[in-house]
Amino acid sequence: MTIRAIIVDDEAPARELLRAFVREWPDVEIVAEAGDGDAAVEVLRHHRPDLVFLDVQMPSMNGFDVVAALDPDELPLIVFVTAYDQYALRAFEVSACDYLLKPFDRDRLAAAMRRIFARRESVGEELRRLVGHLRQSKPQQIIVKSEGRHVFIDLDEIEWIEAMSKDLRLHLGGRTLVVREPMNSIERRLDPAQFLRVHRSAIVNRSRIREMQPWFKGDYVVILRSGARVVSGRTYRGAVQALLSPSAR
Repeated sequence: MTIRAIIVDDEAPARELLRAFVREWPDVEIVAEAGDGDAAVEVLRHHRPDLVFLDVQMPSMNGFDVVAALDPDELPLIVFVTAYDQYALRAFEVSACDYLLKPFDRDRLAAAMRRIFARRESVGEELRRLVGHLRQSKPQQIIVKSEGRHVFIDLDEIEWIEAMSKDLRLHLGGRTLVVREPMNSIERRLDPAQFLRVHRSAIVNRSRIREMQPWFKGDYVVILRSGARVVSGRTYRGAVQALLSPSAR
């Protein structure tokens, strides 16, 4: 994935040199530049980049002031750039990814870029673990309101859901529960890995599908284990057909 970067330095030759070095990295796109702290805050808020090369010594508003002016959720990866090495420790105190001491060459920038890509990879791995955890933590029940009662239903109980007028009928094996709730609302509460919308008026439990038979114009009859037959609709044809692809099995 391309890293979107911003260069901030009050000296035009310094920006030009850094721009030339960074452009040697095809996975990095420079989306904006700024020549002072006030402009830096503006472009950072506007572009929301992944990375900023941030000069420390700038008039009126230095690099640390720029960081302090931003919401923590807005902060990209930071590489501080300065001619004064006494700022190095403070740079890492604000969780900078790296620190470039002027004058630096392309080899020193390359070392910084390797650190940036490693940091991005570790963040990506953390996000993948989080997504995996969230998927494993899907609720095993939903609560629906039926005839004035709040009913707790195990998701595995639901064979399919049918919309009829303003009501929903939850087919739960040998019984049916009538619920007053829009189809779109209950669909948002279901795990898409377990339930599939096959028609504007029908959602089926994937694990309860016994077979699928071709119907007219590319649609299908979905036959459930109970013997219930649900006809798919044109809008959801692609999702239904995807069940038959080898990768879905």
